[in-house]
Amino acid sequence: MPDRKPTTGPLVGLRILDLTRLLPGPLGTMLMADMGAEVIKIELPHAPDYVRAFPPYVQGESVNYLAYNRSKRSVLLDYQTPEGQDKFLALVKTADVVVEQFRPGYLTRLGIDYPVARAVNPRIIYVSITGYGQTGPYANLAGHDLNYLALSGVLSLTGETPTEAPTIPGVQLADIAGGSYMGVMAVLSALYARERTGEGQHVDVSMTDAVMPLLSVAYASFAGTSQVPERGTMPLSGGLPNYGVYQCRDGKYIALGTLEPKFWERFCTLVNKPDWRMINTYQSPAQLADIKTQIQGVFAEKDRDEWTQVGLEQDILLTPVYGLNELENDPHLQARGMILRETHPVAGPIHSIGVPLKFSATPAQPAWPAPTLGEDTDAVLGHFLDKPAEP
Repeated sequence: MPDRKPTTGPLVGLRILDLTRLLPGPLGTMLMADMGAEVIKIELPHAPDYVRAFPPYVQGESVNYLAYNRSKRSVLLDYQTPEGQDKFLALVKTADVVVEQFRPGYLTRLGIDYPVARAVNPRIIYVSITGYGQTGPYANLAGHDLNYLALSGVLSLTGETPTEAPTIPGVQLADIAGGSYMGVMAVLSALYARERTGEGQHVDVSMTDAVMPLLSVAYASFAGTSQVPERGTMPLSGGLPNYGVYQCRDGKYIALGTLEPKFWERFCTLVNKPDWRMINTYQSPAQLADIKTQIQGVFAEKDRDEWTQVGLEQDILLTPVYGLNELENDPHLQARGMILRETHPVAGPIHSIGVPLKFSATPAQPAWPAPTLGEDTDAVLGHFLDKPAEP
């Protein structure tokens, strides 16, 4: 399919050159591809995206690669050679955005960094996603999601009690919230600025910087009181009995989110515990712990799905804690299209996370499954390099 491009979504007509690997950049560029952008994933022939080698595999294809590279075109190009660099800059002339995820200075050494690209296309936008940013004493250090969460302070707040070690989150918060999402925000913000100025720019996305807004509530408390919040004691992370996770009779878990008095009072009435209504008057950790123990006893009287039904009927903020194997069976997630079923030409039927944003006039949807390695090389290099840059 030499000219295949996404045909629906708010970003139709946008061309992105994607040099990223692993998770942060690829997921961000896939979100934009699902929204209609033409994303050309460029990989080195001798060192393609490392995630292709990550297990598990389906028919030899990495499920991780399949999960965050759909709707893209795949091109093999050795941009470490002079010939490949010339071809890359020729592609830059036709593009709107370059997203890269290398350590600072790498593209400069190759001669394809933002100043060089800007010389051939003043409207080009470069978004650089790194762990620590383009400047500062840590800029050239290696790192992973856990390192960024630790340095930002987020990890210090994650866990059940102040005396236990911080808990590693079950998902990659810095990679996704700090890298993927902020990368998309960087692209769209720079595009808006270009509409006003006619000029592109370089955007420095540090995953450490970008994850720090997750601290907004906790840091506001610290700034206002000079008291460092402790794990498991803050109101929204374990400190309140009426906002927590409890085990049910069948061993599964339910989330209770009754922050507002009207919902909490409704819950207290439902479980016939009117004395709990004055929970805000309890101050000591011992009193709060006692209430938690009593609430746990109540939830242990029914299975999770029974409590889930109660939550649906009574609107009291009771939500099941799903395992990943349960997501596709939930009627709401089904209605929202959040579990996607596709057929990959090699891997066959695959399931992945759907498109999170719903647009009324320009609906976003996946264009095709993740491409095989180099699937679009001939089409892109043979077509776009001979095509004049668009005005």
